[in-house]
Amino acid sequence: MEQYTVANGLKVNYKQTGNGKDVLLLHGWGCSVEIWKTLQSQLENNYRVTSIDFPGFGKSEEPKEVWGVEDYTRCTEELIQNLGLHNPTLIGHSFGGRVSILLSSRNSYVSKVILTDSAGVKPHNTKISVSRVFSKIKKITTKVIGESATEKLVKPFVNSLASADYKNASGIMKEILKKVIDEDLQSEMPKIKAPVLLIWGQNDTATPVSDAKIMESLIPDAGLVVFPNCTHYSFLENPNYYYTIVDNFLKS
Repeated sequence: MEQYTVANGLKVNYKQTGNGKDVLLLHGWGCSVEIWKTLQSQLENNYRVTSIDFPGFGKSEEPKEVWGVEDYTRCTEELIQNLGLHNPTLIGHSFGGRVSILLSSRNSYVSKVILTDSAGVKPHNTKISVSRVFSKIKKITTKVIGESATEKLVKPFVNSLASADYKNASGIMKEILKKVIDEDLQSEMPKIKAPVLLIWGQNDTATPVSDAKIMESLIPDAGLVVFPNCTHYSFLENPNYYYTIVDNFLKS
């Protein structure tokens, strides 16, 4: 059943099921509440579970301007207040991990945090960053060989290097993605007072295990569990193991 609230001036879709202590599920880039379907059905037996579509995803409205992690965090903070979530545990995947990091770094009401294949450490080399290099090359080559020839020369490289997330996004969401991917949250990690569980896929190439180890070293109360033979979606690739670890952490 679709449920909506207004946060940061936008209509936000959410799904809330179960009863008990609050758990808030925050999806990754390009996803929606649907990606949490299995986990939500497992957790709702013991907890009140809320999953949201971030603005610009699923059935939520797109932002009217270029948002950064701060904007998405303020929107989530307002949503927590609107829905009356009490001392929630945050479970964030990828981009949802970014929001979880910033939100828990400044709100003592956060009970626990589970970062799953989370973003937050600025990548040294991303496909989008590489495409920006080609954008600079395009400006130079246009002056030398003309716009038409440059398009034929440069565009194939940009298309092959740009991530699927970037190519599939709408105009304003492309700009938002370019902004948030450059935001490094390492300075916020030591401010997190809540216990943090890091769950990572051993073969994650989008946010590698090396990022998880940096987070583990910076967050005061953090522990890392690495799932063998899993990639960036460890919670989907091994859902029963994931649920068991999450449930034990929530009960501890």
